[in-house]
Amino acid sequence: MGATTALRRTAPATPHTASPSELHPQLNHAHVRFVGLGKTYPGQHGPVAALHGIDLAIQRGEVFGIIGRSGAGKSSLIRTINRLEQPSSGRVLIDQVDIGEFDEDQLVALRRRIGMIFQHFNLMSAKTVWQNVELALKVAGVAKAQRQHKVRELLELVGLHDKHQAYPAQLSGGQKQRVGIARALVHDPEILLCDEATSALDPETTQSILGLLRQINQRLGLTIVLITHEMAVIREVCDRVVVLEHGRIVEQGPVWEVFGDPQHEVSQTLLAPLQHALPAELQTRLHTAPPSSDAAVVLRLQFTGASDEPDLAALFSALGGRVRLLQGGVERIQGHALGQLLLAVSGSSLGAAELRQRARQWAPRTEVLGYVV
Repeated sequence: MGATTALRRTAPATPHTASPSELHPQLNHAHVRFVGLGKTYPGQHGPVAALHGIDLAIQRGEVFGIIGRSGAGKSSLIRTINRLEQPSSGRVLIDQVDIGEFDEDQLVALRRRIGMIFQHFNLMSAKTVWQNVELALKVAGVAKAQRQHKVRELLELVGLHDKHQAYPAQLSGGQKQRVGIARALVHDPEILLCDEATSALDPETTQSILGLLRQINQRLGLTIVLITHEMAVIREVCDRVVVLEHGRIVEQGPVWEVFGDPQHEVSQTLLAPLQHALPAELQTRLHTAPPSSDAAVVLRLQFTGASDEPDLAALFSALGGRVRLLQGGVERIQGHALGQLLLAVSGSSLGAAELRQRARQWAPRTEVLGYVV
C-alpha cells in the first residue's frame, strides 16, 4: 500500500484518462462484461457492422434484458457470450476471463456453464420429453443413474413430470418451451441465455414462462440474459435493461428508471404500446383555448418512479374545484410507482398554468393538454 502511494506521489503530472474499471470498480466483479465489443458481417457491398463499441457489465445473479427493434444487434450480442459469434473487435469476459482465445476444449467447458433457450424450441420431434432433456447428458458421458436423477429433477422443476413420455407434437407451445428450459439446465449452468424465448407464445403462456424464469433465477441463483423486442417482457422479469439501436447502446439502467422516464426515442417508441394514448373521442373535444367560462382544464401527470406514490387526496385538494379522472393508472415496478393520470379540473380559482405548477409537486412531468367543456 505504501509503495503504491509513493509511486503515485512521485509520478509525473501527466494527463490521465481514467479507465472504465477505475471509474466503476463494480465492473471488476461483473459476471459478464463486454469491452469495446464490435461485430461485422460480410455483405454484398462490403462489411456490415452489427455492433459498435459495446461496453456493458452484467452482474452475477441478475436478470438482464437486452431490447431493441429488429436488426438492432440483440442476437449478435447475446451469442458472443457463448462464442456462437466471434467478435470482430473488443473482448467478452466471463468472471474476468477473456474468452476470445479459448480453444475447442475450453469452449466445450464454457458452453456447459452457459445454457441457452430459443424462440422456436429446437426440440427433436422423434424423441420424448425425457429423451430430449437427457440427450446432452448422454453426449457428455454422464452415467445412467445420474442422468435419470437429473432429468427427473429438472422435469419436476419446470412442471412437466407427468409429460416425460410425451413427444413434442403432443405438447403446447408453453410446454415445449419448458422442455427447452429443462434441457438448457442439464449441466447446472451459471448463465442462462434466452433468445426471444417468449416471442412464439400467447400472452398467458408468456406470463407463465416468465414466472418460471424468475423462479429459476431466485432458486438457482443463475444470471439470466434475455433478448426481446417486447417491453412487457422486460417489465415482468428483468432487473436492468439495455436498449440497442443500430448496434449501439442508446439507453440503459434499472427497469423502473427506463420505464418511468425513457430518454431515447427508441425507448419511448418501444414503450408506446404499454402506455395509454389520448382517447380519440377526447382529442375531438379538446380545445387549445377555453371555449367557455365553465371549460375544464385537462392535465396529464406522469409519475416516473423517482418519488413516493401520489397522494391523490392531497393532489385533488391542491387543485381545487371539481377534479375528474379521465384515464390512467399507476403501477409498481421494482418498488417504484410509475404511471400516468389524465385529469379534468373545472370550477377551480386557479388558471391552467397555476394548476400545472400545483400538480408538479406530485408529478414533475405535468403538462396542460387543453380544455374541454
